[in-house]
Amino acid sequence: MISYHTCPLATLGGKDTGGMNVYVRDLTHQLGAMGIHADVFTRSQDEHVPHVLHELGFGNRVVHIPAGPEIPLPKEELVNFIGEFVEGVVKFAARKKCHYDLIHSHYWMSGVVALGLKKIWNVPVVHMFHTLGKMKQRVAQSAEEAEGEYRIEGEKRILEGVDRIVAATPAELAQLQWLYQADLSKIEVIPPGVDLSRFYPIPMDEAKEYIGMRPCERMLLFVGRIEPIKGLDVLFRAIAWMRENGFWQRHPFCLAVIGGKEEGSDKVASLEQERLATLRAEYGLEDLVAFLGKKSQDTLPYYYSAAEVVVVPSHYESFGMVALEAMACGTPVVASNVGGLAYLVQDGITGFTVPVDEPQLLGERIEQILANPDLRRKMGQQAAEFAKGYGWDTVAQKIVSLYYSVLSAGRHLNP
Repeated sequence: MISYHTCPLATLGGKDTGGMNVYVRDLTHQLGAMGIHADVFTRSQDEHVPHVLHELGFGNRVVHIPAGPEIPLPKEELVNFIGEFVEGVVKFAARKKCHYDLIHSHYWMSGVVALGLKKIWNVPVVHMFHTLGKMKQRVAQSAEEAEGEYRIEGEKRILEGVDRIVAATPAELAQLQWLYQADLSKIEVIPPGVDLSRFYPIPMDEAKEYIGMRPCERMLLFVGRIEPIKGLDVLFRAIAWMRENGFWQRHPFCLAVIGGKEEGSDKVASLEQERLATLRAEYGLEDLVAFLGKKSQDTLPYYYSAAEVVVVPSHYESFGMVALEAMACGTPVVASNVGGLAYLVQDGITGFTVPVDEPQLLGERIEQILANPDLRRKMGQQAAEFAKGYGWDTVAQKIVSLYYSVLSAGRHLNP
């Protein structure tokens, strides 16, 4: 398993940590439960962290390979150390006398790594992009957010060189077809899973007590990286509109933002978080919106269960792991009608979907749930039931079936 640019054990909510980290970690854990050994190789970002960690269960390891300086680096610099990383993985496998039957890579840089390993080991590669460079270019709101052509070229090489592609949704399949002219015979649609042993409905009063809310308080929740593509500014505008039209005065609530830096911490917030803090002040929302910083996966179910609604106003989501986790906790989701969210959130059943960047429509849907406790309860129950179909035991079995399909082709098996 290759996760070059980010470690699956990293705390969520940072610049490069999110749904992909959860996916790699939980899939690897489930593979172990099914008797399949998997090592996850990732670039070492801290010389003080042991290079080999047994934190995924069942003997499956996270292996931190030194490649370049052992510090966090911008993605555009990480490309320079891919060759060194490939050499490190090969040396580790030789030293440990490991033979890998198959490589599963995640995100485009890991796919480039996988192609290098494929040449050396002569084993097949299954790849998952998680996000696509051309899609991110389409939704970029500034030159700084736009992806470089080096990523697009890398993605094209991966599409040509790997054996199979896992797409999270039919939307991603269509994007690969239209934007990259990908060979559809190589692509299989398998959605990510959710850990149902961790994400399940917790009684709201117990969840509120755990996170320190009064029982009478009502909370909207945003969970994700603090970057423009996540659309948090749209949610701020929606809340400002809800206050202007008098809804907040009749149904008071607050918004908790999980991700980025906690307010008052000594660490420097990102430019986007500083911009959002300025917007919050301009809209007069300082008493309604709180930045809570990063939270562990063990804490998130309490926040999801304590929330009236989880809002996902993204401009682009290849899948929408936050929406699935929230629904598994029995909480309705109001989300942008984009990418994977359009398939995951059942409009009018498990929550609502709205056109991207439409703050008033977003606010109207949030109001509809907040003003109708029976609707919220019904949607929450339906959401939890829907999420049961995405348990990792079910999803991993589909992944394993794909592995065996690739292996049975036999084109890359060593004699």
